[in-house]
Amino acid sequence: MGVRPGKLKVFLGAAPGVGKTYRMLDEGRRRARRGTDVVVAYAECHARPHTEEKLEGLEILPRTHREYRGSTFSEMDLDRVLDRHPEVALVDELPHSNVPGGRNAKRWQDIEELLAAGIDVVTTVNVQHLESLNDVVEKITGVPQRETVPDEIVRRAHQIELVDMPAEALRRRMAHGNIYQPEKVDAALAHYFRVGNLTALRELALLWVAGRVDETLQKYRSEHGIGTVWETRERVVVALTGGPEGETLIRRAERIADRSSGGDLLAVHVARSDGLADASPAALAKQRELVESLGGSYHSVVGDHVPTALLDFARAENATQLVLGTSRRSWLSRLLAPRGIGEDTVELSGDIDVHMVTHERAGRGRRLPVPGRQLPHARRVAGPVAGLLLPLLLTVVLANTRGTLNLTSEALLFLVTVIGVACLGGVVSALLASLTASLLLNYYFIPPSGQFTITEPNNALALAVFVVVAVTVAAIVDRSLRLARRAASATAEAETLSSMAGNILRGDQAVSMLLEHTRETFGMESAELVPRSDQETEAVDGADGLVKVPAGPDRVLVLRGRSLPASEHRVLTAFAAHLAAALDHARLTEAAAEVEPVKAADRMRTALLAAVSHDLRTPLAGGRAAISSLRSTDVDFSAEERDELLATADESLTKLNRLVDNLLDMSRLRAGALTLHLQPTAFADVLPLALDTLSATSVPIESQGLAEICDVLADPPLLERVIANLVINAVRHSPEHQRVLISASALGPRVELRVIDRGPGLRPEDQDRIFVPFQRLGDNDNTTGLGLGLALSRGLAEAMGGTLTPEDTPGGGLTMVLSLRADEQGPSTP
Repeated sequence: MGVRPGKLKVFLGAAPGVGKTYRMLDEGRRRARRGTDVVVAYAECHARPHTEEKLEGLEILPRTHREYRGSTFSEMDLDRVLDRHPEVALVDELPHSNVPGGRNAKRWQDIEELLAAGIDVVTTVNVQHLESLNDVVEKITGVPQRETVPDEIVRRAHQIELVDMPAEALRRRMAHGNIYQPEKVDAALAHYFRVGNLTALRELALLWVAGRVDETLQKYRSEHGIGTVWETRERVVVALTGGPEGETLIRRAERIADRSSGGDLLAVHVARSDGLADASPAALAKQRELVESLGGSYHSVVGDHVPTALLDFARAENATQLVLGTSRRSWLSRLLAPRGIGEDTVELSGDIDVHMVTHERAGRGRRLPVPGRQLPHARRVAGPVAGLLLPLLLTVVLANTRGTLNLTSEALLFLVTVIGVACLGGVVSALLASLTASLLLNYYFIPPSGQFTITEPNNALALAVFVVVAVTVAAIVDRSLRLARRAASATAEAETLSSMAGNILRGDQAVSMLLEHTRETFGMESAELVPRSDQETEAVDGADGLVKVPAGPDRVLVLRGRSLPASEHRVLTAFAAHLAAALDHARLTEAAAEVEPVKAADRMRTALLAAVSHDLRTPLAGGRAAISSLRSTDVDFSAEERDELLATADESLTKLNRLVDNLLDMSRLRAGALTLHLQPTAFADVLPLALDTLSATSVPIESQGLAEICDVLADPPLLERVIANLVINAVRHSPEHQRVLISASALGPRVELRVIDRGPGLRPEDQDRIFVPFQRLGDNDNTTGLGLGLALSRGLAEAMGGTLTPEDTPGGGLTMVLSLRADEQGPSTP
């Protein structure tokens, strides 16, 4: 028998500091008091005294330690937890990324192993780490979250408990030093922990948990076959037909939903399966946009009986109220069919409240449809003519062959003729043809001939059946023609709209491409978007073939060439709606492009200030301390001590000079003000000068092949800076006593210089990040430099017409490849 999978309990919070770890440890203590075997597999208390107190009395398993890029990190020891096999394991920080070297990349994968082994797990997560909300949180806070966990992992939890705290209370905890260290409090309160950010994150957490609770409720109702409505919260469904009253119904339904806190708005359109519904796609699209702008959701269902389909949807969504518009049918339609959709819905609604909302279009619907309206004009004219002439021609033919056929065969030939007329001209033509054919058949072929009388009852019955069959077949044919025409029209509209939607996704020229596609689709001479004047509030057609359709609040789509029939206006309105959306997208893209340089500059300024605050201060403080000591008259320094102080001052000033030079050169590169003096330069001449700038190191540096290689076109001082930065980076990440090798080789018209180390190397996703200013991969503080070295080196290399790219060192490590143009004069003299 297999092992019972463990159960997962998650404490979900809106932000750091709400008390998730505290609650997790408190849960562990509570279970331990009941006799449950509980261990702390991993808990991150962040030096918070009240949280650390909760560790007392709990068994804490030792962590494992891993070396990564010169630093030591502690992680949960997964194998130790599995060997210990407690009943419950407390594991903090569910989305945490493990240090390379373990079995799994993510902590949630470790937790899945624990659950599979039958161990119950209690863990914590913040809402910003949920994968589905990652982009939303970044928009709110401006901080990207690189550590995420799939929503499904949290959704599968046996229990999800929300750890909630008002924004003001959380900020007070921060100000009292209960979350971050004192030196970080002011910055946190001014940025991530602003009231607006915390309130938005809190709402996201509440809504996510509410959605999870709703899923659980719906699952319970489904498993137990509960079809009645549970009024846990108001859900208002509004039925849309695509008619002009839709916006009125939506706004009324929204007001009903707003009366109860947390009410939901759902809009639904029922499409008949036979495709005969006359809803306007453009009107439905506009109404869908309105629903979503009000925070509701739009749905479409298919059903032949509209009331049943509406109520089935409402009950499936546990809706409490249903909003319908009063009938648009005319008085004649209501006289012929008194019961409508509203009356049937009210009768079948059961425990769902139905609101019948009146509107200005009530009772102003179309009259009964006129038969034949779906046929072309030529067929509507040819049908009645054929209904008169074809029975006469058939009568002449049968009269000349009298005696060859019996009455049954003659009647069938007349029936075939009537059906042919019905196929040509519809019901009206069929009625005329059947009347003509029945009179001719009675007069010429049914005894007594030459009279409009019938002596045999069977003949009278046959004639009556003839007329009924003719009219029935004609009606069926007419209906099939109308269905075929509507299906063809719908197919054409769908293909057109699908093509238009595809064009929207093809890039930055969506607006111009859509305009051209619109012009071609409707066969117009031109199509353009013009500003809307105060009078242009509705679509109007000009007498000269000018067509105007609103495209958003401030633009009008203008087409010139021909007047469009009403049937084409529906698709044109959809085109205009998509054009408006594409125009808005273009505006947003342009605005984002304008803002991006400002954001990039702001990020650089912030990073620069944060880094400079420490990196420049350190060499300044060291140099100043050394010089002050030398100038002091209170201490009598020995010669050896004076030399050590002078060396310290020299080293500090050298570091400071290098930092300032890097900053100035990076500023010149960004401003395009760097002056170059390219000339033939030998690597062998530049390398010693570059190495002289390095501090003492236990990492040996070797070179090979530099003297034999030809000169390159470079600015010698800048090339020296590039090589020095590459070597410094290689030395910083190389293990002690593992050499850094510098080699050169010719490759066609270029020369490549390789700086090779045996360090930890780079992940593929980090090969571009290392060239971003102020990025120091693997560093956790600002003591190792500003992170400008590689960014500046690539910028200087490209300024000299070269490239700088990273490669993996065979056997492990990183190789930086500097490629420059070779000097055409040939090899240099050693």
